[in-house]
Amino acid sequence: MKQQDCLRRFLFEEHGVRGEWVRLEKSWQQAKQHQILVNPAVESQLGQALAAVVLLSATIKFKGAMIMQVQGSGELKALVAQATNERRIRGLVRSEAIVSGGNLRQMIGEGGRMVLTVESETAEPYQGIVGVMEQDLAGVLKTYFSQSEQLDTRLWLFANETHAAGLFIQELPAEKQDKNDWQRLEMLADTVTAQEMLTLDCEELLHRLFHQEKVRLYEAEEVEFSCNCSRQKIGGTLSALGKSELEGILQERDQIEVDCQFCGAQYHFDKIDVENLLLNPVINNNDSPTRH
Repeated sequence: MKQQDCLRRFLFEEHGVRGEWVRLEKSWQQAKQHQILVNPAVESQLGQALAAVVLLSATIKFKGAMIMQVQGSGELKALVAQATNERRIRGLVRSEAIVSGGNLRQMIGEGGRMVLTVESETAEPYQGIVGVMEQDLAGVLKTYFSQSEQLDTRLWLFANETHAAGLFIQELPAEKQDKNDWQRLEMLADTVTAQEMLTLDCEELLHRLFHQEKVRLYEAEEVEFSCNCSRQKIGGTLSALGKSELEGILQERDQIEVDCQFCGAQYHFDKIDVENLLLNPVINNNDSPTRH
């Protein structure tokens, strides 16, 4: 049985380098079903972002969520992917009706940037920002890590209609390994193909790429699609709009309808609901309309 919807961590025991592999199938299908994907290239960008955020969230110890947002002035307006410490993912994409660019930089346009946010239940949110100067998301993330972490880090990301997959290697912070070892591992990983990433199980892939290395492989961690939207969170976003704005909307219609951008869930607030919101505003500091 194929390994799907799981993350596998691994370690090059002799070189002070860690790695991760992820492949999404059912979770990928569920995450994209409420998104408007105007062409396969846009679909691939969302899949790559979801694979990437799973890999990145597994590199830190925290209880909360990691959110990746890519925004720009081009035909691809926004790309958002989120993974929690429990490996629950969701994502969204917003674009023009026609997206002609072939790679991420062309799609996102001038002034594009990627924002990585770690929202922890026990600490203040952490945010890192990098410009979208490379052609693909893996290249943008390589630049991000070289600037912010000063750790050699590489990702290989692939997605098609059925699967999304990613491979990640990074030098361990406390280890000072031989740069020649890192370069060799990087060169070996660079030979991986989309076909291999999207079809081979982790053990088979690692053997094909690194069969001469001593690799310790850890147990699989399940990944699933899950949206944490709720009526309370939507209410908090609405109450932040203020009394005049909400009353203005209700003058035009009987109720306020809000659809979750991630999962398509629908929430309805009539006049009495809105009055209750204004009397008892929901404190919703950690959520924004982009990621409720």
